Amino acid sequence: MNTSAIETGTLIWRRFGKEDIDAFFDIFSDPELNTYLPWFPLKNKEEAMPFMEEKYLSKYRQPQSCHYAICLKTDNRPLGYGLKREWRHQGIVSEACRAVLELAKQEQIPFVSTTHDRTNRPSGQVMKRLGMIYRYSYAEHWQPKNKLVVFRMYQLDLNDSVNRTYEKYKEQALAWFVETEI
Repeated sequence: MNTSAIETGTLIWRRFGKEDIDAFFDIFSDPELNTYLPWFPLKNKEEAMPFMEEKYLSKYRQPQSCHYAICLKTDNRPLGYGLKREWRHQGIVSEACRAVLELAKQEQIPFVSTTHDRTNRPSGQVMKRLGMIYRYSYAEHWQPKNKLVVFRMYQLDLNDSVNRTYEKYKEQALAWFVETEI
């Protein structure tokens, strides 16, 4: 599976393409949107194409990958990976994530894990609405931003016969712990 197109009622999940460079720059140059992403906002359009190649286009040449552009069906223009302010609180991320979870079930993927910076509470709320279960928190020295971030890891088991917790983040963390007030 490598970034197969997905359609929902109002959305298209698809690969980014070179024709998306203006929308791509608009998304990845937004300082607010990039607050919780693991890179700095793009400063100019000259940075956009190498960044698109590194983070997206190169991934499409791998055997397995999921690196999507979320687009509205009405105009097929990418809204982003993280959504810009004008697209938030409209159910777009929840709708998109439900579609990905359905694809994961069809592909017989046993579980899905996801993380969010614990200061980004709306992301955690989306995970809860999707039925994901909080498993643990972990601290990571985040590069290239050079700051300590505490992430919360949520998981949704898609195969009821196995109960497991994805441990990789915990194993690589500076520290990990379970928060009781989530």
